[in-house]
Amino acid sequence: MSKNEQFDGETTEVNSGNRPPKKNKLGKVFLVALCAGVIGGGAVVGGYSLYQNYSGSDAQGTASTSNISVNVSTQTTKAFNKVKNAVVSVEAYTESDSSSSLEDLFGQSSDSSESSQTSTSEGSGVIYKKSGNYAYIVTNNHVISGANKVEILLASGKKLSATVVGTDSVTDLAVLKIKATDVKQVATFGNSDNIKVGETALAIGSPLGSDYATSLTQGIISAKSRTIDVTDSNGVTTGQATVIQTDAAINPGNSGGPLVNLQGQVIGINSMKLSSTGSSSSSSSTTVEGMGFAIPSNEVVTIINQLVKNGKVVRPALGISLVDLSYVSESARTSTLKLPSSVTSGVVVMKVESNSPLADSGISKYDVITSLGGTKVTSLATLRQALYKHKIGDTVEIEYYHEGTKKTASVKLTLEADDSNTTTSSNSESSSAE
Repeated sequence: MSKNEQFDGETTEVNSGNRPPKKNKLGKVFLVALCAGVIGGGAVVGGYSLYQNYSGSDAQGTASTSNISVNVSTQTTKAFNKVKNAVVSVEAYTESDSSSSLEDLFGQSSDSSESSQTSTSEGSGVIYKKSGNYAYIVTNNHVISGANKVEILLASGKKLSATVVGTDSVTDLAVLKIKATDVKQVATFGNSDNIKVGETALAIGSPLGSDYATSLTQGIISAKSRTIDVTDSNGVTTGQATVIQTDAAINPGNSGGPLVNLQGQVIGINSMKLSSTGSSSSSSSTTVEGMGFAIPSNEVVTIINQLVKNGKVVRPALGISLVDLSYVSESARTSTLKLPSSVTSGVVVMKVESNSPLADSGISKYDVITSLGGTKVTSLATLRQALYKHKIGDTVEIEYYHEGTKKTASVKLTLEADDSNTTTSSNSESSSAE
């Protein structure tokens, strides 16, 4: 508690006590005024004496610091000390060939020294494990995506080369590996299911880059389980994520850093913030403050363990091409899909691949999927979210409409998701495989 807070607290305590009779109250007011007058009078009467004491030949007009030592150790300080040396800056370098653009502009080839451009992405990360000669770091996938080289800046200021162990674009998580020789501290994960709205949360990272490495901000947990849309670099919604919301200051460069509780445990990995609503060019755009989001630690642990073991997260795929029903006109819903008017959301099957688990299920082109595994499907994002709750080998029930009739199919998930059969856009008129 600060000095001002203590003073305010004392004032509140005095004023909230039993009030004395009116005459005593007036007496108290008078007493305060009288004291002020006496002090003032003393200043006048003793003015000459004071002037004599402080205006003599020994007066130097110099200032000095107090010799009183103040040692403040709060729970926030203790929590920060438990994890601060495990927090790192992540620097990702991407080299691209620029010779073709120079040839287009000037009609001639560039020198080899000018044939590449290097861009840098900076974020944060946290060391969570030492095993043998290596230490493992979790960060955000978007911090290192497309990088040719990744380096880690330790809290001590030492820079080390890092190896990418595995990445997962769906959850926006990645695991890096460095030599453990200089690693002095490792963070621990708390149980994100046990956090409470209103409890203190600390965000640690490198806002605006490594120049501000190991910056600490404090806030509260604003929401335990907030579902938000996840978009790609083109602004297209690719899925949904359930995240922790906090008002601790999170800025560009904090991505991948830890959200910490007052025990110094990592309860989340800072991933994004809401900075505005509406179009930036629109007069209706609103600036937003204090809305940061972190991936819950329980999900983080599940994903990074798979990344260390397999280098990737194994998920099932349906092997079908889809489009959101919301992109289909009302006339096409009636004439082509033959949907009842009560069906207003779902995904439309445009193609079933030969290796799809749905190949022999009865589901075909122009059927509309409305539920998977008991979870309602309202869009391509919710279908993916429902599908990723399951693993390879599971059998799920799929509800769909075929020529206006509601049907159910039992499907065994045998196909593994990869770049060739996973949807990357839900807002395109051309469908892609899920």
